Amino acid sequence: QARLVESGGGSAEPGGSLRLSCKPTVFTLDYYVIGWFRQAPGKEREGISCIHSNEGITAYADSVKGRFITSFDKAKNTVHLQMNNLRPEDAGHYYCATGPAFQGRCPIAAGAFGTWGQGTQVTVSS
Repeated sequence: QARLVESGGGSAEPGGSLRLSCKPTVFTLDYYVIGWFRQAPGKEREGISCIHSNEGITAYADSVKGRFITSFDKAKNTVHLQMNNLRPEDAGHYYCATGPAFQGRCPIAAGAFGTWGQGTQVTVSS
């Protein structure tokens, strides 16, 4: 059984928007960092964003700054990734992941995250 479940993937036109969600199945997001990653066919996995569940700090890759926003809904124990102004190069399989949190830190690095979801597919085409 997956400990993280992603949803909200689909197809969008260039300039469109999608909203992804990541929800744990068996644990509460308390003092975790939650990251989003993506992988396009034939390319390496790319870190997208990070959010701290308690401090509210976020970090973004340069490729998505100003277009993507990650947020944490504590009441629903769910992390979201709002993706705006989508480009064809944004297409890929998107994963969320969690890791232990440390004060003042929110890394965009796969090694910081130990629990991963199975991902959700995003396509961007005209």
